[in-house]
Amino acid sequence: MAANELAEHVADWAPGPVEETDRIGAWAARAFADVLDQPSPVEPAGVGGTGPVDGAALPPLWHRFHFLERAAQHELGEDGHVRESHFLPPIPDRRRMFAGGRVEWHSPVRVGDEVVRRSEIASLTPKSGRSGEMLFVTLRHEFRRDGELLLAEEEDLVYRTQKPGEERRVAVAAPAEPGPHTADGPWTARLEPDEVLLFRFSALTYNAHRIHHDFPYVTQVEGFPGLVVHGPLLALLLLELPRRHAPDRTVRSFEYRLRAPVFAGTTVLAAGGPVDGDPDRADLAAGTADGPPSITGTVRFR
Repeated sequence: MAANELAEHVADWAPGPVEETDRIGAWAARAFADVLDQPSPVEPAGVGGTGPVDGAALPPLWHRFHFLERAAQHELGEDGHVRESHFLPPIPDRRRMFAGGRVEWHSPVRVGDEVVRRSEIASLTPKSGRSGEMLFVTLRHEFRRDGELLLAEEEDLVYRTQKPGEERRVAVAAPAEPGPHTADGPWTARLEPDEVLLFRFSALTYNAHRIHHDFPYVTQVEGFPGLVVHGPLLALLLLELPRRHAPDRTVRSFEYRLRAPVFAGTTVLAAGGPVDGDPDRADLAAGTADGPPSITGTVRFR
């Protein structure tokens, strides 16, 4: 497909902004803490069974367990993703990749909040490269409580065309030679993303995409060597570093980029820490022990 053909598919596609409202409950935060084998951040420390604290702040990025897109079973495509949605570009044999994003917090999202999210397309850019023709889409979301802006988030998504069973044009990074991991720093965290963990995270995010749970599909149709670890899960892992190692600091912004996929059955190591000469900034990275980072990010504190 030529670049101008891809552009033609979205030439008249201009979806308008959408607003949704959700009440922030405690269950998802408790469930994700269980996935991480960490204490619940919305309940009193060391007190079991007392229930969540109304008004407890969600950790940064944990708002992603809310405003989930629901779809009836008949509305799903062969990849498990919805066939049509307001912000899904109308291109044939569509495949989606999550490439990264940026978030800026103005005030914490709290348990019990009724939050309004306004979403719109910030940019739409067809490009051509070694991997073929791709469409880069940036979605912008603003989250407000009683009119107050809590946070603004941008998601970078990449779409391409690939017919079922067609050889994958987007290269999968090969493991590097054994050596020191490029994610270095005093803050560390570890994740063992097996099939069960990926299933639980998919359930928490209402994500039925088969690349995360269907081994025959992901290897034979999408062309990956194994089940793919969710990009948002890797981003959340990076933010575990300041949450666990600098709990007294308040995250103001987070920028991250996904660089290579991670597959189930491989240990993910995250590390990072404050930047010399800039105590309000921390650089973070995560990936396998013998390769370059699969995700990098920068946190800035207030």
